[in-house]
Amino acid sequence: MRTIAIVHPLKDELVAKIIEAAPGWTVIGGQDTIKDQAILSESEIIFGWNSAVKEAAMLPKAKLKWVQNWGAGVERLPLTELAGRGIEVTNATGVHPNPISETIFAMLLAFTRELHVSVRNQQNREWVRHGELRELHGSTIGILGVGAIGLETAKLAKAFGMTVLGVRRSGQPGANVDRMYVTEELPELLRQCDFVVSCLPHTEETVHLIGREAFSTMKSSAYYINIGRGTTTNTEALVDALRSGAIAGAGLDVFEQEPLPSEHPLWSMDNVIITPHNAGSTPKYMERLTDIFTSNLKQYVQGHPLGVNVVKPEAGY
Repeated sequence: MRTIAIVHPLKDELVAKIIEAAPGWTVIGGQDTIKDQAILSESEIIFGWNSAVKEAAMLPKAKLKWVQNWGAGVERLPLTELAGRGIEVTNATGVHPNPISETIFAMLLAFTRELHVSVRNQQNREWVRHGELRELHGSTIGILGVGAIGLETAKLAKAFGMTVLGVRRSGQPGANVDRMYVTEELPELLRQCDFVVSCLPHTEETVHLIGREAFSTMKSSAYYINIGRGTTTNTEALVDALRSGAIAGAGLDVFEQEPLPSEHPLWSMDNVIITPHNAGSTPKYMERLTDIFTSNLKQYVQGHPLGVNVVKPEAGY
């Protein structure tokens, strides 16, 4: 018996899509969270991840061959150990471009038109004009980590008439990106940008990639947006840059420590917009993720290799 375990709650109509994609397979779960070791160790495919899956995957007789992660980030999964046991991992890349790119532009527009200031003034019933406000049109945006989210952000940026610069490890060109840089060329990109958007994943190479040197390289009028991973940014260096005026402001959805402690200085800074790691939230999340999973599943049950969102353990994403 070949089994698929869905370890987190999933709507019946989405479970039905999975059943349809794998004729003859046994599909367990969908209503509740599964942590039963007997079920997990007998499952060839697991849709989702939790501590029980981690334990079951390492059992000597585990039948697991493929894990579909619930999110895009896989830094919490033991990728090396899984790969050593011949277990493939796929992630949720492709679910997030629309909601996260919209969050990015919500922050950019708030900063340029000072909507965050007006909202605070509204709460105090204060009629305050801000002088001249900025425009996105004609400005330059730098996107760090040009994957699916970065490409959607670049497309929207072009609609605003922005110059788009990007950073990729490979340096390969991307649609709507005027010039692509490799990671080693990051300072050159930072010097040109009015807005810097980090879509970087968590890897050994990206931890604190954006720190004191990066902030000192950026324009003092530039805004920094981080919707990637909190570990990519040195928080202490960011706070110092904001306090000193080394950069104009920051829009932050992710943090090194989450939840952000209530006493943290970022909360009280007028030039900071904070969202609680919900930039990817959308009512279409599970539908899109199930579509990604079933597109791979249809190939897998026919004996073909997984073709979408396969994680490379050596890269970490």
